[in-house]
Amino acid sequence: MKAEEIRGLTEEKIRAEIDGAREELMNLRFQQSTGELLDTSRIREVRRSIARMRTILNEKAREGAVEGES
Repeated sequence: MKAEEIRGLTEEKIRAEIDGAREELMNLRFQQSTGELLDTSRIREVRRSIARMRTILNEKAREGAVEGES
């Protein structure tokens, strides 16, 4: 998921996407440990996607905090 797509989502939807990505990452790790995983680059993609979503979630939280201070 691209950053612009993530920015268009609500905070609750982003949190749900993060939960889904974490579950996918767990499944990929299980597949890797059992030797079933063929596309190992998918683990890296999912990790980066989670990081991207968390970064945007933190940006939104900071924007809310700055607006509250004014």
